[in-house]
Amino acid sequence: MRAVNLALFQWIAAGYDPNPWLLPLACAIALGGAWVTVGLMGWAVWQRPSERGYVIAALVVSAATASIAHAIAGLLDLPRPFMLGLSPAYIAHGARGSLPSAHAAVMFTVALIFLLRPRLRVLGFAMVAAAAITGWARVYVGVHFPLDIAAGLLVAVAVGTAFSVVQWLGRRSIAPFIARDDCREGPLAPAVEAAGHSRGDSP
Repeated sequence: MRAVNLALFQWIAAGYDPNPWLLPLACAIALGGAWVTVGLMGWAVWQRPSERGYVIAALVVSAATASIAHAIAGLLDLPRPFMLGLSPAYIAHGARGSLPSAHAAVMFTVALIFLLRPRLRVLGFAMVAAAAITGWARVYVGVHFPLDIAAGLLVAVAVGTAFSVVQWLGRRSIAPFIARDDCREGPLAPAVEAAGHSRGDSP
């Protein structure tokens, strides 16, 4: 796996001989790609008022994902490519643990959560593309290995699955109470009450 990871990095990354027009683009994406996800979330809040609560939930989950990714990276403490002399760091970055990529974990998590929601699914696909391109850029500029991005995706899948299960359990637990209240307060309730009065029953 290490050999494959290194081979993929050498194939994708700029290394010591970057393409003069591709490097500035990759640096811009590596630094600002996450703002595409933020912008799409803002657009969803603006254009889909009924989904605001869901978008806020996605934001909270993404913050938890960032904490998880940083905790795992700190525990594993694997070096980044520029720390091993495989490439310069073409963007400023601290010499902390590399795997998983927090950028990839957070961006893919939000994308997967949006994909679970039919009214937000188109934005979810756009977020997947943004996350993948940002992952490529961060490998190109020498701050991540390809396996770091893949690990970030795996973290996102795990978090997204947990989110989906919690949603399902919530619906399963809450729906019976809602249905019970609907039956008690439904359209037949006034008729039942009126029938009780006509029989002289006390209210």
